[in-house]
Amino acid sequence: MELTANYFLGLSAALFIVGLMGVLVRRNVLIIFLCVELMTAAVNITFVTFARETNTFDGQAFAIFTIAVAAAEAAVGLALILAMSRRTRSVDVDDFRTLRD
Repeated sequence: MELTANYFLGLSAALFIVGLMGVLVRRNVLIIFLCVELMTAAVNITFVTFARETNTFDGQAFAIFTIAVAAAEAAVGLALILAMSRRTRSVDVDDFRTLRD
């Protein structure tokens, strides 16, 4: 049995939906951050799948660029979450919203 693009696109869609539901439903900032990373991984799977189907390296190039951006996002995002959690002593989204006032 050969794995076709439909299997990879289905996996990518499932991962993206799980990540999207995590962002929409959860209240913990760390969980939301991890769900955004899961959505980024799903997009990378889609890029590589379409590159494989078209026999080009464009998808791999986009995926490598996306991985680099995700690494920078992880470093900055975790630093912000750490700084905010030290200030509010919590990682709940509602506690972060009180900082706007």
